[in-house]
Amino acid sequence: MMEGCESRAVMKSQNGTILASCASVCLSDDFNMIDTNGNGDGRCTSSIGLDIDFDYFEIDVFKQQTNSNSCNASVALIDNDFVTNLTGSLSNLANFPTALQWKSKFPPQVCDGGRLEFGNCSCPEFYEGNPYLPNGCQVVQACQNCKTRCQSSYNRKGNFVYFHCKTLWRASFLAFFIGVGVVLLALSSYWLYIFVKLKREIKQKAKHFKRNGGLLLQQQMSSDEGVAETTKVFTVTELEFATDNFNDNRILGQGGQGMVYKGMLMDGKIVAIKTAKKVDESQVEQFINELVILSQINHRNVVKVLGCCLETEVPILVYEFIPNGTLYELIHDPSEEFHLNWKMRLQIAAESAGAVAYLHSSSSAPIYHRDIKSTNILLDEKYRAKVSDFGTSKAINIDQTHVTTVVLGTYGYLDPEYFQSNQFTEKSDVYSFGVVLVELITGKKPICPTGNGGWINLATEFLTEMEEAHMLDMLDARIISEGKEDEFMAIAEIARKCLNMNGKQRPTMKEIAVYLDGVRSSHIPIVRDLDM
Repeated sequence: MMEGCESRAVMKSQNGTILASCASVCLSDDFNMIDTNGNGDGRCTSSIGLDIDFDYFEIDVFKQQTNSNSCNASVALIDNDFVTNLTGSLSNLANFPTALQWKSKFPPQVCDGGRLEFGNCSCPEFYEGNPYLPNGCQVVQACQNCKTRCQSSYNRKGNFVYFHCKTLWRASFLAFFIGVGVVLLALSSYWLYIFVKLKREIKQKAKHFKRNGGLLLQQQMSSDEGVAETTKVFTVTELEFATDNFNDNRILGQGGQGMVYKGMLMDGKIVAIKTAKKVDESQVEQFINELVILSQINHRNVVKVLGCCLETEVPILVYEFIPNGTLYELIHDPSEEFHLNWKMRLQIAAESAGAVAYLHSSSSAPIYHRDIKSTNILLDEKYRAKVSDFGTSKAINIDQTHVTTVVLGTYGYLDPEYFQSNQFTEKSDVYSFGVVLVELITGKKPICPTGNGGWINLATEFLTEMEEAHMLDMLDARIISEGKEDEFMAIAEIARKCLNMNGKQRPTMKEIAVYLDGVRSSHIPIVRDLDM
């Protein structure tokens, strides 16, 4: 058999005798060929006898000189049907099926579908078909549906057996182990990061605890069983849990000394958690001493300190939670559902005075509050007064009469004498309490705006009205019908005594508390009894 254009193959014996010949003719350049026998498949065939000495023959292929796109002959002699039915001894066959293939002495001109190696045109590995035809080489059937590479298999003797798709089990296992290794490396790195982070946090907490006086507090607690029973040292984790990581939604209020959050401890107890502003390291010992003293205070009208946290950069204090807000809110921002009547105002004034008097004289060491104002007087579920916020409080020795310090406090409540001398005495707390009394009877704020854009001090305005006997004109209209005139005047007079510019002429908090109890019981005491 021969394929090609304008080619002729002649098979000759050694002596030149022509044994067989075949010629192919192309009708056009698109390889539409007919052979000399009239076949229309573009191939020509010729048969030879069996008495050929295959050791001595020649095959010549002649190429016609044309402009057609042609290639040299591919020759084979085979009877496929006979090979399929081949049985018996070959020596008894009348015809012997034979296949012959040779290459031309002329180099091939075209190898469209295959690859050219050593003058031969053949299909590449994993392909089959006619390499001399365009797109004549196609992927073998066994490899057509491979998702991966195709490969050939051989037996133990090295003989080709079959084609098949390459399995990925090795690559899959390799990818799996690489993936596992990457995951393990990532997890190891993550846990190493967590370990280093936790170790750093523990070290930082220990540093803060020491700097904030934790060792001193532990020493105080070990020497005083009462302090150990009433004061708990919280971890920052406990307080983060209680406040939902100090969520803004938990903020109860913000003052000059820090932020106050509402929190719930793990045992379900509701508390107020105050984050203090940065504490000077030189004041750490004083801070711890004050905390210890406040932990020992057991007064029904003083907010109880439950404990502290010293692991953070600044100390955190934990107080009992007081549900009904501040006195300031009830006076100046009243709700339609609740009215703070005159009787309740007298009660709150008397309870607050008693609490401050206790701090000044009844505790183990005198404590100056230093920031008495209506926002630091809280109301519990029964609207009983609770004095709070001891962030600027000072504990002093019994024989001390004052503390010299930088002026701290709230404008409108600040003692003018303290402002001028930097010396804070117990009478400075008295002045601040006097402003609270004026708020209770007038309903006005400690600093009031004027019509021309300025500000007026409530204490100054009150003293002026008292001197001009116009006190009744300043009374809160909401309570005029709820009390007696002599009660209003009695409270106004004690407030005036508290606001005396000379601190020595002011009454003590204990005297004020006794006087207010008398007003509440309708046994109004004589004001001159408080004169110094």
